[in-house]
Amino acid sequence: MGLGTPEIIVIVVVILLLFGGKKIPELMRGLGKGVKEFKDASNNPSDDNVTATHTNEHTNTTKANS
Repeated sequence: MGLGTPEIIVIVVVILLLFGGKKIPELMRGLGKGVKEFKDASNNPSDDNVTATHTNEHTNTTKANS
């Protein structure tokens, strides 16, 4: 029960109708940048993310104790 060629063609045609040929490269570029940033963030977590998580945990614990 996967996507066959006819289903993929229909999806592509609907996307073309909704966004137009000029807008699709911009959308794909933005999607690619988003995926790249996600991969970079998941492979190399920075100290800022760890600090923010620790601060949120502390805040949640403080609220629960109140």
